[in-house]
Amino acid sequence: MTIRKPAGVTIRAVGARAGVSAMTVSNVINGAGRVGPATRAAVLSAIEELGYVPNVAARRLAKARATTLGLVYSDRGTPFIDSVLLGALRATNARGLQFIAQAEEELTPEDAAAAVRTLVRKGAAGVLLVPPFAELLSGSGLFAELGVAAAAIATGRPMPDIATVRIDNRAATAAMTAHVAGQGHRRIGFVAGPEHFSVTDPRLAGFRDGLAASGLPDDPALIVRGPFDPVGGEVAARVLLTLPDRPSAILCSSDDMAAGLIGEAHRMGLRLPQDLAVTGFDDTAIAARLWPPLTVIRQPVGDMAFRAVEQLLAALRSPAIEDLVVAHDLVVRDSVRPFR
Repeated sequence: MTIRKPAGVTIRAVGARAGVSAMTVSNVINGAGRVGPATRAAVLSAIEELGYVPNVAARRLAKARATTLGLVYSDRGTPFIDSVLLGALRATNARGLQFIAQAEEELTPEDAAAAVRTLVRKGAAGVLLVPPFAELLSGSGLFAELGVAAAAIATGRPMPDIATVRIDNRAATAAMTAHVAGQGHRRIGFVAGPEHFSVTDPRLAGFRDGLAASGLPDDPALIVRGPFDPVGGEVAARVLLTLPDRPSAILCSSDDMAAGLIGEAHRMGLRLPQDLAVTGFDDTAIAARLWPPLTVIRQPVGDMAFRAVEQLLAALRSPAIEDLVVAHDLVVRDSVRPFR
């Protein structure tokens, strides 16, 4: 889908709506000159009403002010998002950059594009994205249209028009599956994420790779899809743990999923990890605080956000699309023990 900006909206049109000159509008956008509070408010209101998007490339060449970077993220707060925000703030603060964030609740291409446009109107020269916003906007032509750089954190694949920082999700999940199988578990369930996240298919493929490498069958009844939140884990638990031959271990595609699944397993009267082993993915703050503490795949989310900021700064100097694959770790805790 190609998303187009409103036609005919110029800096002069904004000035006409606000009752000021084009130079005054430029001063408001660039933070230059002396502009009174009432005039500034009128200009910003006109920009919002008309949907005007400043020419970021021109501002950048003019070096009118410090570079501003923005982040689009889901306002459904999670420990994962907290790690992204902290990493991005650490990187921008280290370089003296301005950082702004835009939360978006609706996960549609139109809403994702609107969030990016809002950041650009606020002065962002580069935009950080987290799943699924990168997947929703890749190939839309939006970033070329706006003249801004884009980088995505924790995607499942490279993207043609967005720089990416990610881990090898398939290899990571295969390693976790092999680890759990190596503890004696022969019937292993898997909670996959939603289809519109690019990490979902690689992680599911890695689970199947791990089963095959361990000589275990791929049973479709042991695979459940759900959202990356505790509710997804709770629903998966009610499906998998009521099977006639329930799994002795369940791998979850996020720590939040695992938290929901563990809570439901406790309510069912299961002892963990004696009756059921559970694993997570990401190693967010919740992973070590659950009981039992989670065995997880750790992806360095904060460091990935830091590196994505570096990608944006490099793209502002010399446009390029880089796919950076960073190392992951398998962190062993008490949620998986040898099974007999």
